[in-house]
Amino acid sequence: PNTGGMGAFTPSPLTTPELLEQVGRQVFRPTLDGLKAEGMRYVGVLYAGLMLTDDGPKVLEFNCRFGDPETQVVLPLLESDLAEIMLACIEGRLAEIEPEWSSMAAVTIVMAAPGYPREYPVGVDIYGVERAEAIKCLVFHAGTKVSAGTKYNQNRLLTDGGRVLNVTALGNSVRAATLRAYDGVARIQFNEAFYRKDIGNR
Repeated sequence: PNTGGMGAFTPSPLTTPELLEQVGRQVFRPTLDGLKAEGMRYVGVLYAGLMLTDDGPKVLEFNCRFGDPETQVVLPLLESDLAEIMLACIEGRLAEIEPEWSSMAAVTIVMAAPGYPREYPVGVDIYGVERAEAIKCLVFHAGTKVSAGTKYNQNRLLTDGGRVLNVTALGNSVRAATLRAYDGVARIQFNEAFYRKDIGNR
């Protein structure tokens, strides 16, 4: 079945300066020129979902938002101030900004509810997030909620969506980041959680 993204990693061995130039020339430049020709001034994030084929990159979709879960591996590597970049974008000064990036690798694994992308249970207790964070994993919440506690019971973290959590880890290589991310996933429990086991291994 078709699902939302179930994981991401960077850097990709497929990404070369030549490919990035080709995507800019064949995908983004025509898109921006088309917007301009129609009198539209777009300011913000433009996320392209692409498939690499023998005939070059093909556009599957455009979104006016950050990609999910791609952002969970990109932003932890950004060493510049994201707010400053956004402000420069709003003020038309983006060409003056040169973002600084970490040279580390990053991997994120999506933990999903059983049944996703079809019917799935909600309200299932989640345990162990702090155990994953203790080994320096970043845990991004997607389909979760906090149930208010009482005098005798503390607040509970519960599932509330299909893609429940994103567990992200950094490392000196994709392999090192992958091992840490899966270690983080193993420390988190909710009933019948599932996730792909091949993220970062292709």
